Amino acid sequence: DFTEMMRALGYPRLISMENFHTPNFKLVSEVLLWLVKRYEPQTDIPADVETEQDRVFFIKAVAQFMATKAHIKLNTKKLYQADGYAVKELLKVTSMLYGAMNTKGVECTDMSEENSSKFKFDLSSEIADLKAVRQLASEITSKGASLYDLLGKEAELRAARTESIARPLDINEAEKTMKIAIGCILEQVQKTKDMLNNVAFDEASLEAKIEKRKLELERSQKRLQTLQNVRPAFMDEYEKIEEQLQKQYSSYLEKFHNLAYMEQLLEDHRQAEQEMFEEAANMLRLMQNKLKEEEQNLLKNGNNDDSDIEIQEDEESDSEVEDKQILKQRTATETLLQG
Repeated sequence: DFTEMMRALGYPRLISMENFHTPNFKLVSEVLLWLVKRYEPQTDIPADVETEQDRVFFIKAVAQFMATKAHIKLNTKKLYQADGYAVKELLKVTSMLYGAMNTKGVECTDMSEENSSKFKFDLSSEIADLKAVRQLASEITSKGASLYDLLGKEAELRAARTESIARPLDINEAEKTMKIAIGCILEQVQKTKDMLNNVAFDEASLEAKIEKRKLELERSQKRLQTLQNVRPAFMDEYEKIEEQLQKQYSSYLEKFHNLAYMEQLLEDHRQAEQEMFEEAANMLRLMQNKLKEEEQNLLKNGNNDDSDIEIQEDEESDSEVEDKQILKQRTATETLLQG
């Protein structure tokens, strides 16, 4: 739409299609001049459209400019009519500018994205080089300190330097110094060559050792595979012995349980015998105490009844009976203790 394109291009005035229902050359000339300035701000086209000749000259100038600069062919008659047909001609220029604006916007966004990615890449590379920068900074600091110390000795070394410069050059001494320097360099070169030769020899020896180790490794792997695939000759005997050992272990467990049970029964029996022995000892002690009490009672009763013979005979018979009972009890306790 023409009005929307003009609004997007930034035309300062609101335009509607109703403005072109009737011929409006003033508005058409303003739009044409603004579009030309928009395309090329440095162009110089007269804006005077008061007379008929000025209008014709203005339309021809704009059409020629667009044909030469933008390669857009405009119909001058339709532009001069300044109505709806002129809008179609104006739409050619506005569509071209609108498309260029959109393309430029896309390019700007692409360039901004590219610049941002480039900035990120540069930043990451700088972060990667941060360690090297720190090392260089420390080296610069140390070199600056050493340079400052050397410059401090400049006053002392200046006299020696001027003296050395003023002294005439001895060709023989210079030649001797150069020969010594050349000899040192040749010696260093020879050492370097020897080191290179040694490196080559060491490399060859290492390669030979590596090859030897590879062969040993291959042989060991093959031997391992053969050992894994072949069943040992003693494996059957081993399995039989393992089964026998399992049976022996089962019988051992059973016998161990039985032995523990028998030991527990023996301990219970011994404890019961100990309890019976203690009970018999207690009974014997009670009987002894009872006998002592009866003897004391008999002694007391014997002193009081000496006159009565019958009573004595009865007591003697009773005492004999009691003695017999006591003897029987003693024999019973002794048999219990012996048992």
